[in-house]
This record gives sequence, structure tokens and C-alpha cells, in this order.
Amino acid sequence: MRLFTICAAAILLPIALEAQLDPGYRVKSLRVEVLSTMLTSDDGIGEWGFSAVVDVDGHRILFDTGDRPDTVLTNASELHVDLSNITDVVLSHSHHDHTGGLMTLRRALMPGHPAALSRAHVGQGIFDARRTDQGKPLEFMATTRREYEATGGHFVVYDHPVELWNGVWLTGPVPRKYPEHNWSGHVEIQTPGGWKEDTIPEDMSLVINTAQGLVIVSGCGHSGIINTLDYARTSIRNAPVYAALGGFHLYQLDDDKLKWTATKLREFGLQNFLGAHCTGIEAVYRIRELVGLNRHTGSVAAVGATFDLSKGLDPGSIAR
Repeated sequence: MRLFTICAAAILLPIALEAQLDPGYRVKSLRVEVLSTMLTSDDGIGEWGFSAVVDVDGHRILFDTGDRPDTVLTNASELHVDLSNITDVVLSHSHHDHTGGLMTLRRALMPGHPAALSRAHVGQGIFDARRTDQGKPLEFMATTRREYEATGGHFVVYDHPVELWNGVWLTGPVPRKYPEHNWSGHVEIQTPGGWKEDTIPEDMSLVINTAQGLVIVSGCGHSGIINTLDYARTSIRNAPVYAALGGFHLYQLDDDKLKWTATKLREFGLQNFLGAHCTGIEAVYRIRELVGLNRHTGSVAAVGATFDLSKGLDPGSIAR
């Protein structure tokens, strides 16, 4: 029986999942819809941020909550996406462009649906103290934690891969096997050894195990897209990567690094690529070209873009 950890009053407590999970299970139905990214198509508003709603075998997850307080709430309304029956929200890491909408969403939904977004899954390190490299404290997550717990919400903190439901995994923090440098370098994090460069150690992704292969949903990919996919294949299931969806922080990479990334993605058997947020428009097109995908299997994501396990990618009319 797999274990996970819950954070309450700054204490990590091991708790066993109630149901025995099937290690050989393959997800049957999966749909991912983007609710926050920079590009918009027919509905919604764009921003520098990321959020997606994940429907998988009858379970629902909100993955990240965008940047501005009202973006995801507004876009969900315009796209006719009901968030009120979602209990579980995953915050891929601490940055505001992935956590900024949490409190607006929780407060808007809970009066009629007290359980809505009441359980937040996060990676270990997300609450560690941070400051700018000039010494200014960064307290957003500490404030968010206090406000969220005051509404009755609770955080579940992971330091290793965990299977939430059959075939639905969180990576937990990802080891940095390859030298992918996907962070700004202008923030420091407090460690037992003192203040160090913040490499966003809590960064984690969602992994869905399907008959076609692994489907990865990423917020920013600060761990590195190759580190994340490699870790999913070694710790969850050694299978091809059927789809990589979300933000992967490739927009600043030079062509040599994009070529190296594409070579590894080909090795992993990537079949579908939907690049949102910080992936970068030109980077998506280069990855598409170098991996050998086409406009139906590799695209920039717009608000409302979807990936369906049975239908493939629909990036939105503006991104086709």
C-alpha cells in the first residue's frame, strides 16, 4: 500500500491510501483542457501563467491555477468548464504564475461546494523560505498557505513519486540527472546549509499511465523536460512517452540545446507535444520539426486547447 505525506501545522505525517492500487492498471479515458496560457483562440483571456483541468477515469484534477487571481475562474466560465466538483488541485511549484488563482478559486467555489479545491498536492520544498538575490523576502507561498488553510483547505506534501489513483501519478520532486538549467538565477532558497540558488526543488509533474504510453502534464518544467520524462520512465513505468503537455521552459534555449532536447524526446518515443506557457512558440516549432511531429501532433497551446486520449490534440483554431 503506497504512502504519501500530509502537511499540517508544518509537520509531515505518513498516511496510507485507503484503497489498494493496481500497479498494472492503464488509464482508459483522459482529457486535458488548458485554462491558462498566453495565447487565446475563440474564448478566454491570456496571461503569463498555466492551468489545466484533467479528467481521467472519472477523477478530476485542477493542475496549477494561473497567475492573475481571476484568469482561471473567468476562462473556466467562458469555456463552460465546471470546477465546483473538483476536490484536488496540484500546484507544480511555488511560482505565482502557477499558484496566483488558488485563493480566488477556492473562495468563489466553496460557498456552494465546501470541498471544492480543498486538497492541494505539492512537492516538498514549496514552503521553504525564499528571497531575492538582493535579500528581499519572498513571502507569497507563506501567505497563500495561511489563507488556504484558514478556509479549511489542506496541503499534501510529497517527497517521492506517488500514485493518487490507479494509473494517475505525481512525480514528487525530480532529480536533476541532466544539466537542464530552467530557472532565473535571481532567487535564493534557505537550506540547512544556508542560502543557496533557488533551483525550484519542489517542481513536480503529473504522469498518467495509459496503454499507449505515459502522458505527462507539466507546469513549467523547471526540473527539465528530459529530467522529468526520464524520471517518470525509471520510477513509474519504463514506457514510451505518448504525450507531453504544458509548460516546459524551452523558450530561452539556443538551437544546440533544443537539438539535444529533441534527440532525447525521440529516444523516449514522443508522439504528441502541446507546448504552453513558457515552452515558447519558436521552441515548439523547432521541437516539432526535430522530433518529426506535424501540426496535428505538435502545437502551441491556446486557452481551451485539449488533449484527448482517443482523439489526440486540438490546440485551438488560432494555433492549428
